[in-house]
Amino acid sequence: MSNLADLYAADLSGATWRKSSYTAGNGNCVEVADIPNANGTAVRDSKNPHLPAARVSRAAWQLFVSAAARGEFES
Repeated sequence: MSNLADLYAADLSGATWRKSSYTAGNGNCVEVADIPNANGTAVRDSKNPHLPAARVSRAAWQLFVSAAARGEFES
């Protein structure tokens, strides 16, 4: 699996979700999971885990996390 359609077709029922290590302590956090059998990452709102998760390639997620760690999204 390599394209976005494949990432969204993947079954997340067996995914192992983990909370962000940057949780603010106010309940506003995300959970991420590797997409089984795909080179992708799923992201969901920890307060609403029943809603659909966003899905991106693993490379895109790593670029996002690196940019956030460098403070590129701070105003």
